[in-house]
Formats: sequence, structure tokens, C-alpha cells
Amino acid sequence: MAEEVSIHPSVDHGIEPAAPDFAGGTLVCLCESDPVRVEISGQSAHNHVCGCTKCWKPKGAVFSMVAVVPRDKVTVVEHAEKLAVVDQSAAIGRYACSGCGVHMYGRIENKAHPFHGLDFIHTERSQERGWSPPEFAAFVSSVIESGVDPSRMGAIRARLRELKLEPYDCLSPPLMDAIATHVAKASGALRT
Repeated sequence: MAEEVSIHPSVDHGIEPAAPDFAGGTLVCLCESDPVRVEISGQSAHNHVCGCTKCWKPKGAVFSMVAVVPRDKVTVVEHAEKLAVVDQSAAIGRYACSGCGVHMYGRIENKAHPFHGLDFIHTERSQERGWSPPEFAAFVSSVIESGVDPSRMGAIRARLRELKLEPYDCLSPPLMDAIATHVAKASGALRT
């Protein structure tokens, strides 16, 4: 029997199409009291599942799901005082809630960066339906760095393709798996 592979709760049971003329919504953190709310006044773009170890993932998810919007379409409307950048040295300043840890948006301040002017958001933190659907999978081999067993990569890539989320890596997948396995062993994320 084939391994059942869970990618992310928002895609595991199929991918919903974008709603025509979708105007945006509000992202809400996981805090039960005084949640951070971020208003997005427009449709997202370039939505994808991401295997990197920097993006916020829901509990139990192998991948995060992240999209971009123009930075002028992002407004923190409640509890901005709870937001702080997770890693000041990263190219993307990921603003996370100090209460629950959810990344509410990521911003690139470096004006020379190719993605300057776009903010990264997690559309699954919105109750509104109709956001742009994920279109591909990025940094697939990097899930190994978070502790995924390298032997699962064939099944994970097969499930991504089944969901019509083409998996992307630099170099060939086996070479990227080898690099990520080395990094994971060196960091202690993978013990073998």
C-alpha cells in the first residue's frame, strides 16, 4: 500500500480555484484573545507550497503555503504591538505574533531585492474564500532539513504532482536531497 502523504491542510483534499473579482480579506493569528489582524486589500499572487525551514507552517504540515501581495495592500488593523521580526538577518522580515508564533506577513526592506515591494502572506489564516490557489511547490528538498526522512521524498513529490503542484529544486532532486540530508544531519534535525 502506498504511503499517504499530507502536504498542507489547505491542499490535502484538493485545491479550490480563485474567486473572480476577489477583493481580499483579513488574516488572523491563532491567539484566542487579542489576535493580530492584518487586512489584505486585493488578490494574492504566486501562491505556492514551500518546504523551506523559514516559513511558518501549521502544526503537522510538511509544507507552508505562501503567496505575495503588493506591500501597499497590507495593513495591520489590530494588535500590531504583538508583531516582531523573527530573524533580523533574513532577506524576508517575517513578522510573527509574539503570542502564538504565526507569521502574519513577510516584508523585504532591501530595495535592490527582486521581490521588494511584495509582501509574503499565508492566505490560510483568512476566513474568506477565493484567494489565488497554490500553483507549484518550492524548496521541496528543504523539508528534509526540518526532519522529514529522505526516503519519503519520492512519495512527497508524487503527491505534489498528483495535486498539480510541480515540485521545484535547484539541481536534480536526488542531489538536492543529498545536500539537504547533509545539512539536516549537521544541524541535528535528522538523526541517522
